[in-house]
Amino acid sequence: MLGIWFLMQSCSKENSSNPPENNTITKTFGGSGNENARSITPTSDGGYAILGSVQSNDGDVLGKTDTSFDYWLLKFDAENQLQWQKTYGGSLDDRGQSIIQTTDGGFALLGYSKSSDGDVSANNGYDDFWLVKTDASGTIVWEKSFGYSGTDTGYSMIQTSDGGYLLIGVLDVSASGGLGNNKMATAKNHAGGDYWLIKLSVSGEIQWSHYYGGTYTDTPYSVLETMDGDFIVVGSSDSDDVDITNNKGTYDFWVIKVSATGSLIWEKNFGGSNTDEARAIAASNDGNFIIVGDTRSNDLDVSNNHGAADIWAIKINTSGDLLWQRTFGGSSFDAGRSIRKTPDNNFIIAGNSRSADGNLNVNFGQNDVWMLKIDTNGKLLSQNTWGGSDVDLAFDAVQWVNNKIITVGESSSSDGDIPENKGFSDLLIIENE
Repeated sequence: MLGIWFLMQSCSKENSSNPPENNTITKTFGGSGNENARSITPTSDGGYAILGSVQSNDGDVLGKTDTSFDYWLLKFDAENQLQWQKTYGGSLDDRGQSIIQTTDGGFALLGYSKSSDGDVSANNGYDDFWLVKTDASGTIVWEKSFGYSGTDTGYSMIQTSDGGYLLIGVLDVSASGGLGNNKMATAKNHAGGDYWLIKLSVSGEIQWSHYYGGTYTDTPYSVLETMDGDFIVVGSSDSDDVDITNNKGTYDFWVIKVSATGSLIWEKNFGGSNTDEARAIAASNDGNFIIVGDTRSNDLDVSNNHGAADIWAIKINTSGDLLWQRTFGGSSFDAGRSIRKTPDNNFIIAGNSRSADGNLNVNFGQNDVWMLKIDTNGKLLSQNTWGGSDVDLAFDAVQWVNNKIITVGESSSSDGDIPENKGFSDLLIIENE
């Protein structure tokens, strides 16, 4: 039986913005090395599954022999009990980033890999996108690598309405020599990292691939399919040429809409004169979209900044026009990493905070897990922080059964809300209502 630690506690924090709550359950999983959770998906049996990365081969980790990083998949049932866990990878580093449950009841796992052995059948040079398709019990059905000689990193994916998949991440266009784009033969004016979109069939065969960006660094983090069958991708860009027409200053939220076949429909920049990076997008019931990330700006599109960096949420329409923008945070560094719509048509944002003022009045030490709930107009409805004296981060959160919210990330603390640490950093799960 795994060494799982449960903490039951009252969640009435000092922060008056935290509403009275029922019990919170905090769990850490790991061994003597480094573990994290990057992505969570509810499952059709009422449970949920988590994907992250695992370095340890001891402690809670089963079936792993070396100490290179592998994908780590953990499946929980409707009672929040661990049913099984699996690791996937080779002898080098393999980092899990995104999980979805597929329409056949299995899972698709995306990240990036340096390996060309073990579970990984091929590597084209340094990091490649690595996609693993499993059945409902976590057994690999097929796996595919995509990339060239440079650093090509997969970050997120969706299953598309035709049953296939759309993968997004960074392509090192300089290293690929322009390869990776089936709509043009060369990489004229492109350099470094670009948004790379790969459309696959249901069996994992490439239908098209295309990259978008400029001569500097362009990194996509989240994608959704629109009602009309197109795709909206969000991330960050510090380019001001080629596909980017309106850079506001250093890194911006860069949002693109592409057709079902990969043609660029429109692109928009949002931000101020400092660094602004979009991390996630969700559709709202009114046909618009909310994008969340973080900002260090306090001008142009950003009307208010509480301090060093804030969570920044914007709402756009289907044409990419800005409808509203909101900042959340305090005087220190605060960042948003995911946004998900809830059944009551509000939104939960997972991220982290180092602040103890502004929208927060408590910090447990360094970075804390920060979870917010906003409505469709960007009004802050509730928020909670959890952590200890070390670094605690959230990367994703979903509303689960009975209005419970599951937040996942990583923790290096062993005090405060998290009095047990198994190694350097542990995979962290927080359940609250």
